[in-house]
Amino acid sequence: MKPFTYDSETFLLRGKRFRILAGAMHYFRIHPDHWLDRLLKLKAMGLNTVETYVAWNVHEPTPGEFRFDGRLDVAAYVRLAAKLGLYVIVRPGPYICSEWDMGGLPAWLLADSNMRLRCSHEPYLTAVDRYLDALLPLLAPLQITRGGPILAMQVENEYGNYGNDKDYLKYLADGFRGRQIDIPLFTSDGLSGEMLANGTLPGLLATVNFDSDVETAFANLRQFQPDGPLMCTEFWDGWFDHWGEEHHTRDAGETAVVLDKMLATGASVSFYMFHGGTNFGFMNGANCENGRYRPTITSYDYDAPLTEAGDPAAKYLAFREVIARHELVPGLAIPESSPKMALGQVELTEAVGLFDALDILTSPAQRIAPEPMEMLGQSHGFILYQIEISGPRNAADLTIRDVHDRALVFLDGRYLGLVEREKPESPLAFEIPPEGATLDILVENMGRVNYGPDLLDRKGITEGVLLGEQFLYGWTIYPLPLDDLSGLSFAAAETIAGPAFFRGTFRVTAAEDTFLALPGWTKGVCWINGFNLGRYWERGPQRTLYVPRPLLREGDNEVIVFELHRVEGQMVAFRDRPDLG
Repeated sequence: MKPFTYDSETFLLRGKRFRILAGAMHYFRIHPDHWLDRLLKLKAMGLNTVETYVAWNVHEPTPGEFRFDGRLDVAAYVRLAAKLGLYVIVRPGPYICSEWDMGGLPAWLLADSNMRLRCSHEPYLTAVDRYLDALLPLLAPLQITRGGPILAMQVENEYGNYGNDKDYLKYLADGFRGRQIDIPLFTSDGLSGEMLANGTLPGLLATVNFDSDVETAFANLRQFQPDGPLMCTEFWDGWFDHWGEEHHTRDAGETAVVLDKMLATGASVSFYMFHGGTNFGFMNGANCENGRYRPTITSYDYDAPLTEAGDPAAKYLAFREVIARHELVPGLAIPESSPKMALGQVELTEAVGLFDALDILTSPAQRIAPEPMEMLGQSHGFILYQIEISGPRNAADLTIRDVHDRALVFLDGRYLGLVEREKPESPLAFEIPPEGATLDILVENMGRVNYGPDLLDRKGITEGVLLGEQFLYGWTIYPLPLDDLSGLSFAAAETIAGPAFFRGTFRVTAAEDTFLALPGWTKGVCWINGFNLGRYWERGPQRTLYVPRPLLREGDNEVIVFELHRVEGQMVAFRDRPDLG
């Protein structure tokens, strides 16, 4: 008898009825020193399973070079869950969505100008095979069939709303089986008929994702899968935020009522999210809706039962009460919020301008025309395009064709203005003096589209630059991934405009979690002791960045802020509570 399977109605664990009560919690969004704390809190809410995506792009940052250490040690995360008596569901993709850059697909796939994603395109499948060859041997020994905690694996993710290539889905499922994955495989899709029609595969358990309409969701599922256990793989108990929107919240009581209805049907459920965590660094994704590009914020709090900082929210208690009405809840104490510290204001007394630091940060490349960063082997960060224009030239419009995503334009070092992907219809105009001028265009990659038909989201200048009606040729391009700032030479900060790096130090005696606020700053990125916390933007809704305790050390600590525009006061503040808007 297989240790975990299912019949026409329910899951079976060692022959006995088993309801999966899972919570989504992604190891790559949480500092590993906090994994134990978060997993214990998951168990205390009454859940028996942790569910996690696997983000291909962080594990294979460059082709053929894999990382499974530290924050990326997914096998260690699974083993830790097992030690706590939890089961595990793994969703290895290769596409995961998850409001994560490019839905977890590596950006280097886009260096191939003929690339086609999420289908039976041979170069894509070759890359997928290399990824599965590296990942699945780490997870296969942890399956429940070999004494481990992994109950099931998902094939792809919400494929039904993207394509109809069933051969691709079958190729993935066969690839899992061929790499010794012998536990149940499943798919998950939205509740509409077309999504289920395109995303399901004969022989694999189908599940649905939804937020509230329990009856319709499971009725639609039954049309495509007349029997088998009912499961909501993503019960959307909150939502994510884009820059410039209001912070999303969902009432705990209303959400608990939906959960109660779902459990009353006998269904299994996975909360998306149980604990969201943080899109540290440059890993946030984006959406493109009706042609409008909308990048996701740094926080992935998601208004989940456990906050970004790992504290129980109102939903935690409400869900625990509902679960206790349907299943036995472990007799674990309700966890308390962790201590937070407020260090007050810190002045950033040193600075260096970006243009003064180019030789330290990067090596330039020469190209006839502007190229997106992927063509230069770069995945994240910023990219600077520079060209010498001969003069004189009368005033003419500068047009950056299909900029992805936000370009700051300078002429002889003087800031001229902004060209945004959201507002391509607003060109800048300037004239060139007789002696000529240097044009610089600094482009920020604000996160690749992670959902829908626009995944081929190359970053930088993707088509070309015109001055008037003439294309400009002969560029020097500076890739700026900003993955190592240790070589920067800071000096006492005088009046300096962005883009520039600002540095300050602060002392810590007993470290606790804290939240970095940037009043007076406009837009940029922050590092604590060399760790990239993520982006900030005065546009909101997010006003603070979460700083996990393990990033801090006793004694002196360093904060670096890369500001693109302007700052008033050069002060940051460490507070004991978040402000997500």
